[in-house]
Amino acid sequence: MKNFTKHFSITVLVITLLMLVLQACTDSKGKETAIPSATEPIPVKVMSLQKSSDTRVIHTSGQVTTDDETVLAFKIGGVINTVLVKEGDKVKKGQLLATLNLTEINAQVAQAQHNYEKAQRDFKRITNLYRDSVATLEQLQNTETALAVAKEQLQAATFNRSFAQIHAPESGYVLRKFVNAGQVVSIGDPILVTNGAATGNWILKVNVSDKQWSAVSLHDKAEVHIDAFADKTFEGEVTRKSETSDALTGTFTMELQLKNNGARLATGMFGSAVVTTGNTLTSWSVPYEAVLDANDNEGFVFITSDRKTARKQPVLIESFNGTTIRISKGLEDAEALIVSGSAYLTDRSPITILK
Repeated sequence: MKNFTKHFSITVLVITLLMLVLQACTDSKGKETAIPSATEPIPVKVMSLQKSSDTRVIHTSGQVTTDDETVLAFKIGGVINTVLVKEGDKVKKGQLLATLNLTEINAQVAQAQHNYEKAQRDFKRITNLYRDSVATLEQLQNTETALAVAKEQLQAATFNRSFAQIHAPESGYVLRKFVNAGQVVSIGDPILVTNGAATGNWILKVNVSDKQWSAVSLHDKAEVHIDAFADKTFEGEVTRKSETSDALTGTFTMELQLKNNGARLATGMFGSAVVTTGNTLTSWSVPYEAVLDANDNEGFVFITSDRKTARKQPVLIESFNGTTIRISKGLEDAEALIVSGSAYLTDRSPITILK
């Protein structure tokens, strides 16, 4: 019996200590503060709400490229003879980059030449016979047409042979190489991708949502940061907006023209941009601590309209500058926003407002 009484007393003591621990918490200054019970008003701090206007900014990111990337291909099919460059090589305008094997192509030109010479002889013979009233007018016209067709075929074959070589359209760099010597290619198959990086026409290609796309106008200014140059800020300007969205991502593409500032940029570098639009945004500016469970552009806050009860309210987040969050929707019916004490609140919790 004594042992039972002893164990019972110890159990009661442990439960009592646990209840005391659960009734207290430590604040940011190290002082213990009692956690209000569900029926007691929870002390909070509030701020009044008033809309304000601010210049709307768009945060986005993308990759550095140029505005003159070119996919190079042969006009005719054949066997690759040589590819004289590799990815990353610097090239000059007019430089020979790749060639096709000319054996078959030269044979086609020679065949076209022979057909043209035969057509000339046939036309000359039929012309003489027509003058002697031996050949008919129809025969003369048919040979004349055959001569014209043979001439066009020779010109086409000669023209195609001139495009059995690929030359650099601009001074720049080889970005991609798709083939090697000995490979058979068809008409228009991509062989190389080059750009005109030597001209310094660098752009940052970014993706934005439809809402952001509608807020941005051509010639809006941007501040660009590129990861490879952490100590530099590049000036940018919106020069192009796509008119259709990407079928896979649903986003729209924008191009920001960059001022190089002497940096040696390269295609594929990652950059982030803050685009300052010409539109002003009327919304609520609130401390970031007041917004809970923020996820993308959604979150929730606690508000009060009677200054006695807290109400949980979903909100739409417009932007975040590191200190404050701008709320575009959700605070229309709120008189005050709870900015301190939210951690203890639930929907319809009683509150008392601290001065």
